[in-house]
Amino acid sequence: MEYRLKKSLGQHFLKDENICKRIIDELQQHKFSQLLEVGPGGGALTKYLLKIPGIEFKAVELDAEKVAFLEKTYPAIKDKIIHESFLDINPPFEGEFTLVGNFPYNISTQILFKVLEWKQQVPVSVGMFQKEVAQRAASKEGSKVYGVLSVLVQAFYTVTYLFDVEPSSFTPPPKVMSGVIRLTRRQDVPEMKSEKAFFNLVKTAFNQRRKTLRNAVKSLFSADELKDELFNKRAEVLSVEEFAALTFRMA
Repeated sequence: MEYRLKKSLGQHFLKDENICKRIIDELQQHKFSQLLEVGPGGGALTKYLLKIPGIEFKAVELDAEKVAFLEKTYPAIKDKIIHESFLDINPPFEGEFTLVGNFPYNISTQILFKVLEWKQQVPVSVGMFQKEVAQRAASKEGSKVYGVLSVLVQAFYTVTYLFDVEPSSFTPPPKVMSGVIRLTRRQDVPEMKSEKAFFNLVKTAFNQRRKTLRNAVKSLFSADELKDELFNKRAEVLSVEEFAALTFRMA
């Protein structure tokens, strides 16, 4: 039984066994008892994940053709597939679980925001994204690609850029490089007035990233607060901790 690629779903299937094994090795640096694979596709990672002893495994796959292919090719996966969009599901386990995947490129930033929603239950996530998204998630203040995604993810997770993946590792080869990153939940989340205030401040600050903070976030602070020299800076030079501290001064 064959399956077709669906561009609408951002599908590029991993065929390089060395890359598959590296991802599995990185995944197993942390112990876990429950594992969710996002977008198993043709099963490049799945065939290894199903062999990890002593864990409860589930996979979420939107494409009915791939579900049928996986169930036929890997009988052990029967009853472990959630046939829905990852973005629409509730946490599939009680308690904590680890997340892994060669993530569909067309929803990669939304996947990271979903992980943030589930952060109480997801201590570790290892995944492949297009390199640009992986770099944005991992970049530090002062970098050209540092932005909303960087700050919001890094407030709650330590992001480690693990390695690049060449287009030739996939069928069909994507037009971009890919990168594998690990998210490890922080034990030292910076104090903030509230998550809502923090998200609002960060999104507002980067919405007009070329402007000084004073101009970008003036709607969120009193005129007196805005006199502080800190507001002469631009959003991209503030650290995650500085953004968190600034929430306490919001109107």
